[in-house]
Amino acid sequence: MKAKWLYAAMMLTSAAMATTPAAFAQNNWNTPTEPFHVIDNVYYVGTEGLSAFLFTTPEGHILLDGATPQGAAMIETNIAKLGFKISDVKILLNSHAHFDHSGGLAQLKTDSGARLHAMEGDVSALEGGFYLGSEHVHAMDAPPVKVDHVLKDGDRITLGGFTLTAHLTPGHSRGCTSWGATVKDDGKPYEALVFCSATVAANRITAPLQYDGIVADYRSTFAKTRGMKVDVPLAPHPEFFGLLEKSKAAKANPKAANPFIAPDVFGPFIARLETAFEATLKERTAKAAQ
Repeated sequence: MKAKWLYAAMMLTSAAMATTPAAFAQNNWNTPTEPFHVIDNVYYVGTEGLSAFLFTTPEGHILLDGATPQGAAMIETNIAKLGFKISDVKILLNSHAHFDHSGGLAQLKTDSGARLHAMEGDVSALEGGFYLGSEHVHAMDAPPVKVDHVLKDGDRITLGGFTLTAHLTPGHSRGCTSWGATVKDDGKPYEALVFCSATVAANRITAPLQYDGIVADYRSTFAKTRGMKVDVPLAPHPEFFGLLEKSKAAKANPKAANPFIAPDVFGPFIARLETAFEATLKERTAKAAQ
């Protein structure tokens, strides 16, 4: 089942990144889904195919990712369904500057009045509204959005006593950011991580490179995440860790252990991604040499 989630995620990402906005209706990126509680103060407010996470605090909320431009309204609807207000979102975050995760940020920022914090390597793409290295492919454009605070690896965002740590995990995008936090379930602490991504997708990893240093970036991400302790694995695509299926399981048996707590999943997931990356790199390198 775990391998099936990973395969589905990789296939979805690769296919969708090569399509056009007009074709989005053929997949689940812009399909509404019901929001749900994940753990502690963490809620899923995204679409059926694109995650967005709301971290609630007594002093306002933090929203991670904006899906597509069409997805912004769905995210706002889901926030309201949970009993929260978009006007109480004080901080916006992004996992990476690709249109399927950053496309709704401009609208969400306007509607909430929140400040956007983003990793240094993705600022130019967010503010320029382009896919770095494929600026001429306008099908992958996103509405430009102003970054209010530029982040570096290890920076922390704190609001209302809750802290998220920005882990730079580049490759999938230059500023790909995985967000970590300590959460609790029945009083016990767990380490949650919204892992950005490390699939190749539409990226060029042989000449001409998507951006300089991209291969080294992917490998640095695999090395960095290989030993990370992750009890609650989350991701910008729910397929990565079967989030929607876990939500259904939690609703079907609310007295059971929280299905989102899965400490044995993240390590093998990263290993499979690394194997897939190296195989793709080898294949493309051989093809380029022909």
